[in-house]
Amino acid sequence: MRQSDWKVTAEVANAALAQLGIPRSTLFRAVARFRRTRRASSLLPLKRGTRDGSSQVDPRIERIIAEQIERFWLKKEKPRFSALMERVHDACHVEGLRAPHRKTIKRRVLDLNPLTAARRRGQGALEAASTPSPGQFVADRPNTIWQIDHTLVDIIVVDEQYRRPIGRPVLTIAVDVCTRMVAGFHLALEAPSSVSVGLCLLHAVYDKTAWLSERGIDLSWPVAGLPNILHSDNGAEFHSRALTGACREYGIKLQYRPPATPRFGGHIERLIGTMMGAVHILPGTTFSNVKLKENYDAEGRAIFTLRELEAWIAIEIAGKYHHRIHSALLRPPIAHWRDLQGEVNFDLPPDRMAFWTSFLPERRRRLLKDGIHLEKIRYWSDALARDVGRGAEVTIKYDPRDMSRIFVRQPDGHFIEARYRNLAFPYASWWEWKHAKDRLRKQGRRDLSEETIFSSIAQQRRIEDTAAVESASARRIILKRPKALAENPSGQITGIDTAKPNNTDDDLEFWDR
Repeated sequence: MRQSDWKVTAEVANAALAQLGIPRSTLFRAVARFRRTRRASSLLPLKRGTRDGSSQVDPRIERIIAEQIERFWLKKEKPRFSALMERVHDACHVEGLRAPHRKTIKRRVLDLNPLTAARRRGQGALEAASTPSPGQFVADRPNTIWQIDHTLVDIIVVDEQYRRPIGRPVLTIAVDVCTRMVAGFHLALEAPSSVSVGLCLLHAVYDKTAWLSERGIDLSWPVAGLPNILHSDNGAEFHSRALTGACREYGIKLQYRPPATPRFGGHIERLIGTMMGAVHILPGTTFSNVKLKENYDAEGRAIFTLRELEAWIAIEIAGKYHHRIHSALLRPPIAHWRDLQGEVNFDLPPDRMAFWTSFLPERRRRLLKDGIHLEKIRYWSDALARDVGRGAEVTIKYDPRDMSRIFVRQPDGHFIEARYRNLAFPYASWWEWKHAKDRLRKQGRRDLSEETIFSSIAQQRRIEDTAAVESASARRIILKRPKALAENPSGQITGIDTAKPNNTDDDLEFWDR
């Protein structure tokens, strides 16, 4: 046929019939297809039956199916497929048409665009799985981009006094995108906040030698320095005024991933998955879902205190994760960091207290003769005496975990620490203080004072101490109580002024509180 310019001659037709058993009519149709495409596959015999893409369903039934899918199926309420079938059958019955088979309706649903259908039905996981993500989130130097996130750890911890279960802690962790090194982490029982983010960054930014040594860990963890970009999700704590102000103060650009798109935080999500996979081998694990947990008694098997789990995670990171070959890097993260650490800027904030304080919530208050009033608590420091009588408002910072002290911003940007004016009052958290006030108001007590509220806190603590033997929630509350400062055993006001240089390498106070 090539010699005859692809024309079917009598000689070709006779040869096809004699040698291949192909009738003349079939041969002519096959040659016509070949002339259009010039592909050998076009000469293959066509399959019998209905061609792909064609439909033998009544157009009226097709219209009903399309209408019910559009009006009923594609809703945020995520109707079940059986309900869609029932709607289609009812509509066909009204119009006197034969109801279509289940497979017919199912095929029309499967023919929808998966991404569009998942988005309209509010199926986030399916939408993420259907969304193409050909690009990569990369950084060419260490500390260019850190990703940070929180997760509820898949393990039950116990209290240090009774060794009884108190619940699951929250892990805040940051990873360097370039080297995949863990920059730092923070483990606590409190819900995520700008304070937990600040404590995580405090651990990540500064040298960790003293921190590791205090926990008896003889490992290297060389990550330090300020990141150029802090990449996070859209949690409220990452949009807080305290965090945005602190990042602006230290030249860190906050970058948020699009809402409900965990794939844009792939590095931190994968790291969290790796850490949780390691935790799943520990006694007291809750596993990642109920099916895996089955009948496992997580509370009965729990043995780790919060501090012991913190040390275990640190060893898992610095002793194992950093030294394993990373599938994306094809080498250990620590080797990649060491190769590039010459490009890292280790120009750290000189004042650790000021750095940590910048992440705390702030208020504006007036300095009065009897001190500064915050939530009916009076604070004082002798270092503030020179400013009494000026009448101007001052900016104060406070740690919600410990209301026994506040930090007062001075005109030069430094902070002065002020304590309770009445040092006999117990250390209390913001949560305890707020709960005590609410409890007194419900009792009809409107004219509240420091003495009344602290007395109520003391009474609640006595009840909690009694209940702690049996109640996990009570033990959890006790563990959250702020502890007295070890560096000031006498209880005297020290009036710490951050304008004075503090060269100590010990930032453990922030972690232990």
